[in-house]
Amino acid sequence: MRTITLEEHFATPRFLDGPGRDLKEQAEKFNEPRAKKLVPQLCDVGDARIAEMDAAGIDMQIVSLTSPGLEQLETADAMALATDTNDFLADAIKKHPQRIGGFAALPIGAPEKAAQELDRRVRGQKFAGAVINGHHRGRYLDDKFFWPILESVETLGVPIYLHPTRPPKPVAEASFGGFSPLVSEMFAGPGWGWHIETAVHILRIILGGAFDRFPKLQFVVGHLGEGLAAMYQRVDVMAPAVTKLQRPISAYLRENVHYTISGFNYPATFLSLMLELGGVDRIMFSADHPYQPMVAARAFLEALPVSAADRERVAHGNAEKLLRL
Repeated sequence: MRTITLEEHFATPRFLDGPGRDLKEQAEKFNEPRAKKLVPQLCDVGDARIAEMDAAGIDMQIVSLTSPGLEQLETADAMALATDTNDFLADAIKKHPQRIGGFAALPIGAPEKAAQELDRRVRGQKFAGAVINGHHRGRYLDDKFFWPILESVETLGVPIYLHPTRPPKPVAEASFGGFSPLVSEMFAGPGWGWHIETAVHILRIILGGAFDRFPKLQFVVGHLGEGLAAMYQRVDVMAPAVTKLQRPISAYLRENVHYTISGFNYPATFLSLMLELGGVDRIMFSADHPYQPMVAARAFLEALPVSAADRERVAHGNAEKLLRL
């Protein structure tokens, strides 16, 4: 069975010396084998990564720049680093076109430049779409300032992968502060806040009318929906009569958003999302490499309580259709 994973991460040395410095320092600080391997795994998008993929039964990774990405940088710095990052990734795709694909990192603080960068990478270098790591210094993609990017994405027929990031600082301090530094960091991050922040972001994009303006626009979110599956029916209390949208909120979640597993190897969560979506046609395989083991992801895929045909859709078919692979 062919397998394609979509939330897989990489970094460049320049990124790790800049916005990814904290990640690098934390990985080097922990005297634990998995942490020691993290930076080398992130920086390799060649033979070593492919050997790990082979060992886990992963045929292709669609990789993206790891969090925190470029979104919190000054615009000039983000533009320079986007070029460096995407050049690095383009070289990997060129060397291993059957094994490595990628989402472009964008300097979203300069929307027109970001749209041009995406167009160049998709048309010229076969990038699969864009990755955006959450808000840009407290501004979300419902802000029409960013809509040149959304227009470009719709025109190109590629998706945006909306990856989690920490909430804006005032939110993090108010909602997640008051505990030990480590607990607050985890609470605001992968333990809870990342996921709720991403769910709020996609709801803002819907409520801001982005999908009414760009009806063919498609987003991807990870972690089996970032908690949204439990809220499909509840969010519809904000009916079109109130929101002035063309459809109920849940309709956009079913028709303009795709979902990956990305380390959430939880059967109950998978089934909840599948039931709300009415099937698996918008659910795609992911491992969240190198933060989560690919072997565990592949085992979860094999154990999904779905038909053989649906397993194939999750494993590769849905990704091939969305990304035109």
